[in-house]
Amino acid sequence: MLIRNRFEVAQPVEKVWRFFDDVPRVAVCLPGAELTEDLGDERYRGGVAVRMGPVSLRFRGTAEIVERDDAAHRIVVNAEGSEEKGRGTAGMTLTATLVRSGTGTRVDVDQDLQVSGAAAQYGRGMIADVSSVLMRDFAVNLQDGIDRVERGEELVAGAAPARGFRIGVQAALMALRRVFRRFFLPYQSNPA
Repeated sequence: MLIRNRFEVAQPVEKVWRFFDDVPRVAVCLPGAELTEDLGDERYRGGVAVRMGPVSLRFRGTAEIVERDDAAHRIVVNAEGSEEKGRGTAGMTLTATLVRSGTGTRVDVDQDLQVSGAAAQYGRGMIADVSSVLMRDFAVNLQDGIDRVERGEELVAGAAPARGFRIGVQAALMALRRVFRRFFLPYQSNPA
């Protein structure tokens, strides 16, 4: 399934791109992500954990940067892993492209995601909504991370899972908005 997200960072493209060169720093900004080992040649071992209410999914696997285009400010990452409790697998090709937007940067993120097992039972809509919430959190963390590095502060990796109730509520609200638009808005544009 293809999931597209877009967010803005109030920093110039070149500065955001330099930050993207440091994979461990970027991983610190992604909610629930953890890098555990640099395997060399742009390959990393790590995991991602997401908790939505009573459901907790923790995937462990590898990620590899398969393309880095400095001129186009585009990076492609392949990642694959297995759920720790053996309840499924996930694979993803993530493409991030940085584009100048006023004095800041727009980041376009395409995720080609394949899931099986426990994660797949939530369906495309819920997975896309959770992804959107995580990307919004990532955008805030990325901006904060760049600001902190500029002040000379160290970014500390945290392995806490992306937490649940807020993510679940925001994803549910997104789903309700989608249903509302799908069923209510067509009637509004064709008044009787």
